[in-house]
Amino acid sequence: MPKREHLLKIGVSGIRGVVGEFLTPQLACSFAQAFGTYVGVGRVVVGRDTRSSGEMLQHAVTCGLLAAGCEVVDVGILPTPTIQVYVGSTRARGGIALTASHNPPEYNALKLFNSEGLFFNSYERGELLDLYHQSSFRRATNDEMRRAVSDYATPPRLHIERVLKHVNVERIRARRFRVALDGVNGAASVMTPRFLAETLNCELHAIWVDPSQPFPREAEPLPETLGELAGLVRRTGSEAGFGHDPDGDRLAIVDETGRVLDNDDVLALAVDAALGRLPGDVVVNLTTSRSIDDIARAHGRRVFRTPVGEANVVEMMQAVNAAIGGEGSGGGIIFPAVHLCRDSYTGMAFLLDRMAETGLTVSQLAAKLPRYHRRFGKVAFEHGRLGPLMQALEESFPEAALDRTDGLKLLLDEGWIHVRASNTEPLLRLAAEARTEDEIERLYGRVLKALEE
Repeated sequence: MPKREHLLKIGVSGIRGVVGEFLTPQLACSFAQAFGTYVGVGRVVVGRDTRSSGEMLQHAVTCGLLAAGCEVVDVGILPTPTIQVYVGSTRARGGIALTASHNPPEYNALKLFNSEGLFFNSYERGELLDLYHQSSFRRATNDEMRRAVSDYATPPRLHIERVLKHVNVERIRARRFRVALDGVNGAASVMTPRFLAETLNCELHAIWVDPSQPFPREAEPLPETLGELAGLVRRTGSEAGFGHDPDGDRLAIVDETGRVLDNDDVLALAVDAALGRLPGDVVVNLTTSRSIDDIARAHGRRVFRTPVGEANVVEMMQAVNAAIGGEGSGGGIIFPAVHLCRDSYTGMAFLLDRMAETGLTVSQLAAKLPRYHRRFGKVAFEHGRLGPLMQALEESFPEAALDRTDGLKLLLDEGWIHVRASNTEPLLRLAAEARTEDEIERLYGRVLKALEE
């Protein structure tokens, strides 16, 4: 039997798997035909990241969409948020981004967007999957066949124009910041250098911005994978460093000393910047830091929390008309004034604008944030033992307030613990936060002990 983690996964954003084993051209074609049938005859946008399997799967997806009678608009290699902005701006029937985001290069995925350029909600996903499993596809006749066209120039322009409306471009350009970039040779490795160097007038020092050579490091931009970027910041005297994942929606930030900021701090900086510009509340997931609550309170705003997952955050943001949201644990900033999606370009622009406005360095801006200590981990569990494990946690923390929205979150005076089951493996994902180093060690130790017992 294949390992569980190598199976095809059909989830919140679409379908994903190891190419050739479970994600095949035949499956991609069929799924695209189901998608085309569901969204209806009209224009469907298709773009991708730089994975070697991308071109093959794009041909398969194009075939499936044409078979359903759709007109395909090929936008080429682009960041996922840029594709989403374009879909929503042009009112296409929908869009498909071929990218497995931060997964290893042997994976790929079909990320599916509705006519607004948003991930399908649970109702839309259910209807599409029913249609796919029933193989009830529209089959266009010869007279109904449409064609594939391309538009490579419009999507980046639309996206960047939206971002620039919310920062003082001339103030940023006048500072001529020295910045470093690690593009992981991914979907943003052409667009981001142009954005930083040409649009924002930065002195750019870039590594791994060749889309023909993916991926020179582990795909997810984490402190342990961004050593080259940190070194580049120090060697060049850069004032900030930016790190991408392969599809360009996540953003990592390195300060001027070469320290990689915590993802929750990246989101917190963006939240503080956004709340100083626009009215509205904040939406984050249950694993995101309490620092967001402190920042929102200082601006007189509220925080709403959702289960983990971009689609969940976006649905709540729409419901409460939020000013900003995101997922600290995933490095995702969602600023609806640009688009309701994770957007690294908003994050970069906000940071540079705050630096230009305040005269502060990245480390000084980060030092002004509320300070918490966080721990993350995972624990394997046997089939059928999930319920008893959660019960054991509850009994071990009788003083805690409980939130069962997504797994189990225990809210305590000194901090919180969030435990939820992985969607792909028999693992419990653990997150904990407290105000001091001693408190987080004690709290995390209590969690592990409760699970072991």
